[in-house]
Amino acid sequence: MSSPFYPPLRTLMGPGPSDVSSRVLAAAARPTIGHLDPLFVCLMDDVKRLLQFAFQTTNELTIPLSAPGSAGMEAAFVNLLEPGDKAIVCQNGVFGGRMKENVERCGGTAVMVQDRWGDPVDPEKVAKAIQTHPDAKILAFVHAETSTGVRSDAETLCGMAKSAGMLSIVDAVTSLAGIDLQVDAWGADVVYSGTQKCLSSLPGIAPITFSSNAVEMIATRKRKVQSWFLDMNLIMGYWGEGAMRAYHHTAPVNAIYALHEALLMLEEEGLKASFARHKANHLVLTEGLSELGLKLAVSEPWRLPQLNAVQIPDGQDDAAIRNALLKEFDLEVGAGLGELAGKQWRIGLMGSSCNTTNINRCLTALEAVLRQ
Repeated sequence: MSSPFYPPLRTLMGPGPSDVSSRVLAAAARPTIGHLDPLFVCLMDDVKRLLQFAFQTTNELTIPLSAPGSAGMEAAFVNLLEPGDKAIVCQNGVFGGRMKENVERCGGTAVMVQDRWGDPVDPEKVAKAIQTHPDAKILAFVHAETSTGVRSDAETLCGMAKSAGMLSIVDAVTSLAGIDLQVDAWGADVVYSGTQKCLSSLPGIAPITFSSNAVEMIATRKRKVQSWFLDMNLIMGYWGEGAMRAYHHTAPVNAIYALHEALLMLEEEGLKASFARHKANHLVLTEGLSELGLKLAVSEPWRLPQLNAVQIPDGQDDAAIRNALLKEFDLEVGAGLGELAGKQWRIGLMGSSCNTTNINRCLTALEAVLRQ
């Protein structure tokens, strides 16, 4: 016979999820009400307002999808692309490759712009791809590549797309609330994220925003969106304006409570203060890692303060060290992905995990395990 599950209290310093504050957990435990309850509809409107604040946008179509960040990615592509369309996709890590998969599954053609994993997307390569493929409909890239800990110049890339008459799709899963992300000022068209990173809410929801140009493209499609569940034309009947909402699906009510609380905490702290906290703690961690003889894998101008890619010293057993950190210190750090597996650790400083107590715990644990 099975018994209840009581998880241990871990310190989450991997690539996500991040630590969830007691305030957010308490919000999730509030009484469940119906997803069409008038009071829940009022909460939905405030969640939209707070997401607009976080994304720095006035886009009307700014909502939390009832699915994880990967579904946010899929929603971006299935709504904008139709069979035969062409998209320029930038890849400098794992998630650019997933963008390519989405393009192809929509029946489109992906024109790949490749950069070394750990380097930012090169705007000059993108310019050449745009010049060679002026008929491309979309430029897609990852703002904060979770697999490598590198930031790309989203403002420049979005501007290039707009100048070429293309729409931009931006993966901001790890960047939202951790580094500056100005959707309106940069002219980004579709930007998606996740709740389990710098927002420090429960995993399983994907904040996403669509520009008016993106909404127009969706409305003038020749074919239906291939995914019924992710079709924005249908979802807006539920997440649109006004008291009357059309049933589309049963929203994760308690997870929305948690997201609302996390967004309230972000609003109280302020975006600039959040960015500054992530940067300051990143510098503290970097100094401590240097004292341990550990080096970061990304050049300084392009490092993500909220996700630090650390080179594994020669002769050290990646899995053994991470297992020791977890078993002896209840500390989770991330492994490298793809071609970086066994070569890097990914140490997250995201949202509620981004504090000096966690940094000291991480450095102390790493020193002890490395000495062993």
